[in-house]
Amino acid sequence: MIILQELLNKVSVQQIIGDTNLPIKSICLDSREAEKDSLFIALPGSQVDGHQYIADAIALGSKAIICEKYPEHLATHVTYIQVSNVTQALGTIASNFYKNPSTKLKLVAVTGTSGKTSTVHLLYRLFRQLGYSVGMLSTIHNQINDQAFPSTLTTPNAIDINKALAQMVTAGCQFCFMEASSHAIVQNRLAGLELAGALFLNISHDHLDYHLTFDAYIQAKKKLFDELTANAFVLYNIDDKRGKIMIQNTRATTYSMAIQRPADFTAQVLANTWQGLELRIGGQNVWFQLLGTFNASNLLAAYATACLLGQPSQDILVALSSIKPITGRFQHIHTPKKPDVIIDYAHKPEALEKILLSIQQIRESAKQQGKIITIIGCGGNRDTQKRPMMARIAYKLSDQLILTSDNPRYEDPKAIIEEMKQGLRSAEQLKTITIIDRAEAIQAAYQMAQPADIILIAGKGHENYQEIAGIKYPLSDEEIVSKLMAV
Repeated sequence: MIILQELLNKVSVQQIIGDTNLPIKSICLDSREAEKDSLFIALPGSQVDGHQYIADAIALGSKAIICEKYPEHLATHVTYIQVSNVTQALGTIASNFYKNPSTKLKLVAVTGTSGKTSTVHLLYRLFRQLGYSVGMLSTIHNQINDQAFPSTLTTPNAIDINKALAQMVTAGCQFCFMEASSHAIVQNRLAGLELAGALFLNISHDHLDYHLTFDAYIQAKKKLFDELTANAFVLYNIDDKRGKIMIQNTRATTYSMAIQRPADFTAQVLANTWQGLELRIGGQNVWFQLLGTFNASNLLAAYATACLLGQPSQDILVALSSIKPITGRFQHIHTPKKPDVIIDYAHKPEALEKILLSIQQIRESAKQQGKIITIIGCGGNRDTQKRPMMARIAYKLSDQLILTSDNPRYEDPKAIIEEMKQGLRSAEQLKTITIIDRAEAIQAAYQMAQPADIILIAGKGHENYQEIAGIKYPLSDEEIVSKLMAV
């Protein structure tokens, strides 16, 4: 239990109707989760407005309501707190309810169009290797030391973030590394958190179904850095031309990183093979087990962050060199005398391009004469502008392209593929294979491939389901490949 007045500490309140000297047992956003002595936060949304469910929450026992506008009828036994921005107030209230856990460990947020998950996992594994208790909030799953928890969003809501952080503090975690999506940043899901630092990796075309314009997407990412305190640090990638834009208004101490130019932290790619990457980093030549030149930036980001968090350079490099590739991120499946298979989450144009260029570089380094066969689809009810771009990049950088389904959600997969084909010329469309069923597409690619060929299965990575019309059906790219290779 916590007193309502304590929950309102640092909340910008416009007006209060009722008593704030009330014990609050729980806080909730979903009226169905309301209970006796709960605080219901009426969160406005693009599809559902929590203000419509205030009466439902009161009926289940809520004694206090946070809202931007009062309901037409006020219950006499309920306290109403009006704020100008519920999403902002939510973060502060959630932090207060869980006793401000972000102040009790070092919390670092990572943002970028691609590489967030890989970098957060690298940091989590690195600090575990260094002997620390560590938490992680990521797309694949959340982690408290060696215990994993399911993840439903890249960045959870403010209540779930603070609840997880509180659990991490109880478990003795000294650090937490989290992904910060553009949606989460503009929706103030990080409000009320005290960040030790934040990373900017890159930005390219994505999420325009939500942000509408690329400039709005840039500003969404930039908001993370604008709101940092002077006690935090920023690590930004100046290989990305928008890296300096991100730090224009930040109060935090800034540090640059780069592969291609001078910076505070640099790395140079010496070798890119099926066995891993060799980098010149921290004044040393080091082999890493991760594949693909794009992972050089992720490794550099992890190295630089650890340095900024006070870890010795030599210890960092030794630990990083022992870390194995992450499931579904340039995951290399190899069986002698059979084609190489790469499974990757790449579902954005820039990420797909990076993967295919890395595959080409590895093929050249290994003097591998085979073809690159790419299987790719695009998710339904998401940014439609990238669909033709994805097909164009895949066709340009592959020897054979197979278009298939990703997560069609509530769209017709045939229609999605037709939109992808708009990125191809008529002659190129004739050379492209279309197989709507994803499992059949993977099987077809495997059957047509020769032992020296490389198959890239892009788009779903670690996911073990396919979402169709609101239902998630079991489907794992890795399991399909494993069964094919076992024959």
